[in-house]
Amino acid sequence: MPKKFLNTFSPRMVALVHDVLMVALSWVLAYWLRLNLDALSPEVIQDITKSLLVVVPVQLMAFVYIGLYKGVWRFASIPDIVRILKAVVMGVVIGMVILFLWKRGVGMPRSVPVIHAALLVLMLSGPRLLYRWLKDRHLYLSTGQRVLIVGAGQAGEMLARDLLRDSNKYQLIAFVDDKDRRLGREIHGIPVTGKTRDICQIVEKHQIDIIMLAIPSASAKQMQRIIDYCEESGVPFRSVPLLQDLVSGKVAINDIREVSIEDLLGRDLISLDWKDINSQLSRKRILITGGGGSIGSELCRQIALMQPENLILVESSEFNLYAIEMELRKTFPELDLQCKLGDVIDSSYVEYIFQAYRPNVVFHAAAYKHVPMLEAQIRQALRNNVLGTRCVAEAADRYAVDEFVLVSTDKAVNPANIMGASKRAAEIFCQNLNARSATKYITVRFGNVLGSAGSVIPLFRKQIASGGPVTVTDSRMERYFMTIPEACQLIMQTTVLGDGGEIFVLDMGEPVKIKYLAEQMIRLSGKLPGEDIEITYTGLRPGEKLYEELFHEKEHLEGTSHEKVFLARHRKVDWNWLVGKLEGVSEACEEMDDDALSEYLNALVPEYHEKSSMDAGLGKADVVYISQ
Repeated sequence: MPKKFLNTFSPRMVALVHDVLMVALSWVLAYWLRLNLDALSPEVIQDITKSLLVVVPVQLMAFVYIGLYKGVWRFASIPDIVRILKAVVMGVVIGMVILFLWKRGVGMPRSVPVIHAALLVLMLSGPRLLYRWLKDRHLYLSTGQRVLIVGAGQAGEMLARDLLRDSNKYQLIAFVDDKDRRLGREIHGIPVTGKTRDICQIVEKHQIDIIMLAIPSASAKQMQRIIDYCEESGVPFRSVPLLQDLVSGKVAINDIREVSIEDLLGRDLISLDWKDINSQLSRKRILITGGGGSIGSELCRQIALMQPENLILVESSEFNLYAIEMELRKTFPELDLQCKLGDVIDSSYVEYIFQAYRPNVVFHAAAYKHVPMLEAQIRQALRNNVLGTRCVAEAADRYAVDEFVLVSTDKAVNPANIMGASKRAAEIFCQNLNARSATKYITVRFGNVLGSAGSVIPLFRKQIASGGPVTVTDSRMERYFMTIPEACQLIMQTTVLGDGGEIFVLDMGEPVKIKYLAEQMIRLSGKLPGEDIEITYTGLRPGEKLYEELFHEKEHLEGTSHEKVFLARHRKVDWNWLVGKLEGVSEACEEMDDDALSEYLNALVPEYHEKSSMDAGLGKADVVYISQ
């Protein structure tokens, strides 16, 4: 215990002793300077000695009161100098008042307190700043990896500050930044030597070993351009975490990671009406179907932050349900969580869930989504995606749910495959049920999400890890992409925007060529496409299109109060006709009659045409819209 006490307080004790000596020395020097550096007479020495009995303890108490010993000399900076100024002024003023009351100022020149104060500030701050400079200089002369930081903003400064402390691993050489006002400046003694277009020359000139990207808020286009420069330089590059992860506190600025494909395809951080979303979902009973899937599980994570009254998950995959339950119980131990293993087509079980938990808001994310697989299994597609949606949506009506949100897909627009057509039929049912119910039925439509189960990105990663080849269906194929958190946040936003019956279309940005995606993922793995890893083209699979659309040409997309959410006009059909068709679908499913199911699907979604995969991929202009 004594050793621990000494280890903890010895640096502060050293600082305190130093400061006491500086107070005494500056007081003596103040007299000496005032007397023009002449020898001090015995009378003056006696006055100095007596006054030090007041000056030293008073000044020391001022140091402690102001908090001068909360700082560390190693990191002395402007706030420490400000504290020194405050403490010196306080100590001198109080000390002089006491000396005046004691001795009426006899024997002390009036200029001595002023000279003493100036000398004391210099003698306290000087050694601190010198100590930091020597320590920093030691870091600058370190022998670690030579680092170039891209971005001289706040993130770059924070990263530099953290890396300077790890002198054995990193040696900071320079910054680059595209803002003219930052060029030529220094950050912690490290110069800003050029712009991002100069990366190659700077790497070669300064023999850079690694590039670190400190631009967490950069757009996808900016990241693409900068990564092109980094790849051209031929040295490894890493990035600080994404801005949304930094803001949420999940990671720290020095959690350096490899640049991922999400950095290239992700978009600007979206702004949400968090206050309204929170009021819409907080203290509510929330039901999420498909709660263990990519979208459903992320919805669970984000809604759990809203502190719902309880969160009910329905999931047909035992493993997925187990995984999300373990995660949520660990992260949100106070959450009232109900995890239910079941199928949305099981009407008895769905009835039980709604009767037992009486949800206020339902997010229906359960669906079969694999396009080629469902092409040969129309019964399973319609049974799960259409009849399952009807089962949950009708239960929401019977139990007076406030809002029902259907998670749909861009493949429901001009569908060229059974999956897309089944989701479009589900949309039509929910839109038309809205007019007959007090529940608000809202549809949210968006494209591919990065890293979701079954998406192309995990497949490409696996193919690259095994040495290739990477398989792309067609060099012309394009898809829309967004991150899973962004998609889920915008889904929650629609609960605020929707009045019922709407199809909300999320702004997916610009489509990305799958060929470009494959090439970038190969480059990010440190290999060259076409040389180290081949890209092969396999041709369109059943049900695939070259291009995806987010809304039909006759849906007349309109803006909403949120810049990232648009509104598509929905289709009204005769309710009795619709119910009759769905009853026919149900009977055909029981009879395993795929031909009848195909006829029903064409009737429900007349713009769906069973073309060959090649015809389906010819483009948007080849699809004829047939109005209902």
